Amino acid sequence: MIHKYFEFNKIQIKKYNYYLFYGENEGLKNEIINNHFKRLFDSNIYKYDETSVLQNPNDLFDKIQNKSFFENEKLIILTGITNKFTPTINEIVEKKLKDIFIILIADKLDKKSKLRLLFEENSTFVCVPFYADNYQSLFYIIDNFFKKNKIKVSQEIINILINRANGNRRILNNEIKKIESFIINKKQIKQEDILKLTNMGENNTFSELADNCLAKNEKKILDIINDNNFSTEDTIIIIRTLLAKAKRLLNINDIINSKNNVEHALKLVKPPVFWKDVDIVKKQIKNYTLRGTQKLIDNINETELLIKKNHNNSINILLDFIISQSKEINNKI
Repeated sequence: MIHKYFEFNKIQIKKYNYYLFYGENEGLKNEIINNHFKRLFDSNIYKYDETSVLQNPNDLFDKIQNKSFFENEKLIILTGITNKFTPTINEIVEKKLKDIFIILIADKLDKKSKLRLLFEENSTFVCVPFYADNYQSLFYIIDNFFKKNKIKVSQEIINILINRANGNRRILNNEIKKIESFIINKKQIKQEDILKLTNMGENNTFSELADNCLAKNEKKILDIINDNNFSTEDTIIIIRTLLAKAKRLLNINDIINSKNNVEHALKLVKPPVFWKDVDIVKKQIKNYTLRGTQKLIDNINETELLIKKNHNNSINILLDFIISQSKEINNKI
């Protein structure tokens, strides 16, 4: 059965044994798990990923079926789930186990996905889509934080934080934690403080790499790559940063198509383009039309999937993709 994430306050968590969380908003998934599940199961929480389970399913089944005096209830969190896991979850359900609660965490699943259909059509299962954060949802988080702390801030400060987040509430929440420590015993915060607090070297590097990829600044891209030693863990953050900026570019091109005015589009897009980014975004606009940007987004999604399937080679896959985009000439379609 399909539920909305904001309905969890109404859901009796232990009424359902099987949950499917799918979609690209990892930060919101973590919030739901932390706020609604972890407090109920305390230390009896176990995590597995799909690859390890499919390679050795006995580990999972042993954990599910074996009980101890201290483990009346267990929460099993399974990550990286795809349609390949459908037979396994069916096998688990057939055992009719009690006191076992399972959360499947998946990325995007299309409407024909067997796993998604299984959870949508079964009234005893909970299926929750987690869509990417937009300007409004990130604005709501920031606005609530400052209101709670009784600090008035400008729209410019809010826009800076939204831009820093790159469409990812997990990044935004990390920034808010820094600000929360900074404002202890303070009644105000300045724009300069925000810029200093959120000036993270790594995230700035990731953002700069994504911006120059879209601007096709090949020399700058190579300089960034040569100056940094990216890890396999960085690859998902970088590809997601690139995706967020490509989606912003898509929105800008959509506005340009209707208004036929670049400057107007840069002001209308949410969040607005920060003044220091205007020049590089204009270069990006010259490289990609609306159709070209949509094609790019499709290619980014395919590359992210490839990275996840080939973890050991993820850095080469990512960098090859970024370099190939900087050399690709004909995106004006």
